[in-house]
Amino acid sequence: MADTTRPEPRYEPVCCPVCRREHVYAPPVYPCPCGAPVPLPLLRGGVPVRVRHRTWDGSWVTVRCGGCGQEGHWPQPELGCPCGALLALPVDRRAAGTPPAASGTAPGLFAGAAESAGVRAERPAFTPVTIRTGRDAVLAAAHFLRWLGFHEVRAAQTSPASGIDLRGPGVVARVDPSTSPMEAAAVETLWLTGLHASVTAVCFALAGYAPEARTRGEVLGVPLFVLDLTGTPQPVNDAAERLT
Repeated sequence: MADTTRPEPRYEPVCCPVCRREHVYAPPVYPCPCGAPVPLPLLRGGVPVRVRHRTWDGSWVTVRCGGCGQEGHWPQPELGCPCGALLALPVDRRAAGTPPAASGTAPGLFAGAAESAGVRAERPAFTPVTIRTGRDAVLAAAHFLRWLGFHEVRAAQTSPASGIDLRGPGVVARVDPSTSPMEAAAVETLWLTGLHASVTAVCFALAGYAPEARTRGEVLGVPLFVLDLTGTPQPVNDAAERLT
């Protein structure tokens, strides 16, 4: 049976060739049909390439699964820099598809890369916004994302057909203030939106998530948060814990 254990994220430094800004990036891990995780590690010393015109063939990378040996087509790792450049990140095909061994070094790597990029390691305590209406839930989620470091997060004036309630540089979010758990289709749609825009996709829900939605969020790496009426988001999966 294939090993379905999801490996710990390995944060890697990325330098934008346009503005020379330093970033930290966690390469994606995708689920193979056999059940094994397929990581796409970055090529050490590889130079990101600016994407000026997106093509279908250039948006995918072929990687062999380390579990079953089958080749699959996965989205090309990309990073959106605040300078406006969309960067295609080179994949180490020799290591791709081989789940990295879990270790306790990931937080340290992240901290070191973040420090070199000028990211503050500390932030003030979060002050929640009380939720009384559906609109309050959207504003509370926006407030939380700003606290996490996503600046200029803006809320849609009305509930959009796309389901994207919040947008900002580097992030999109869906906020479900209903009394029913969020379904898997909503999580998948949000993930596709974030993938297309090369930004982080985040879910917030007042009533939590259906079991299948939680599973899809875990597999796709979408951070899932539950909002309580005090306006305090609580992480419900590993991706949300890492984001927090």
